[in-house]
Amino acid sequence: MSDMKNDREIIEAALFAAGVALDAATLGKLIGRPKKSVIPIALDLVGAYASRENGIEIIDLGERYVMQVKPKYADVVRPLAPKELSAPMLRTLSMIAYHQPLIQSDLVDMRGNSAYDHIRELKERGFVEAVPHGRTKLLRTTSLFADYFGLESNDPELVKRKIIELSRLQSGQSGLNKWLGRRFIGVTPMYESLMGMCGIREYKVINAYDPTEEEMDELEDVYKLVISKGYAEKVSKYYDGEVIEVRSTTFDDLIDSIKQLENVGDEDKVISSMEKITELKERYVSKALVISKKVQPATEMVARIVSDLHLGVSSSGIVIAPDYGRSAEGVEVSVGADILIPTHRNMEGDLLVRVCGKYDAVIDGLKKLENN
Repeated sequence: MSDMKNDREIIEAALFAAGVALDAATLGKLIGRPKKSVIPIALDLVGAYASRENGIEIIDLGERYVMQVKPKYADVVRPLAPKELSAPMLRTLSMIAYHQPLIQSDLVDMRGNSAYDHIRELKERGFVEAVPHGRTKLLRTTSLFADYFGLESNDPELVKRKIIELSRLQSGQSGLNKWLGRRFIGVTPMYESLMGMCGIREYKVINAYDPTEEEMDELEDVYKLVISKGYAEKVSKYYDGEVIEVRSTTFDDLIDSIKQLENVGDEDKVISSMEKITELKERYVSKALVISKKVQPATEMVARIVSDLHLGVSSSGIVIAPDYGRSAEGVEVSVGADILIPTHRNMEGDLLVRVCGKYDAVIDGLKKLENN
């Protein structure tokens, strides 16, 4: 009797120390008994913990056993638990689990280049395995993953059902999207109208360049982040998902920006927006055909507009500059210019209105000078 009690206590201690599921064979080696002798002892522990009024339970996973916090107390004690998996890494793991077997290159497309680091660490921890698949790899969860999340097996359908179940605890389909790390597209304020051009409805407007604490939380729900070109390094301090850098100086910029989002936008809206922008560009090029004066662009931004309008360029031509004064390098570019182009900080309206405003400033300014 005393030996049986001792065996029971050893098994209980082993489950507590392991923190993951242990099978009957492993427990049998600890107490020097065959597997069949361990099962009734473990089941007795399962029953004993179930009858107690405490916060811990032992779960039978089919000849594997795990000691864990009861689900109703999990959220309460979670802040005190070791942060073994960061939120972004957990989302990457969730996507592998939900879509497995998942091609690694597809995962990177969905989660961005940071997924490579996540995959490496998840493999090191034993949650994920990767097998060669052509030039890439196929990703799957492991039995350790099943143990960690209290699943009876690592069967893909069982894993998928578990993730759906977890999502329902977070308010239905939106919860599933959040669990899979693909709830919203994030967009900085200047590019909100781009969402309308693409027919995208599920998005959040976030100042990703210098986010508040609340905006930092919102970034956790974002699976693609749309920002101005050249700011990727700055936002990488706050966000490790996929970043889409866009520009909006010219009509072609807008078309290129829409193309980068066409796979998540509404197909009909994407097509109609690109057709509208192309038509507008052709109108402005036609207006510029009657202009004979040559110009001197003060910046690369102005040069791109001038090139778009097929205007002649000369070092002695009419100087066209942006209206922002000093450049990022501290060079004064506006003083002495014959024509000033309004920049985003000094304009209102959506992106298309602002682009039209820049082209209008060039054409109207040149026509006025020609008439003088």
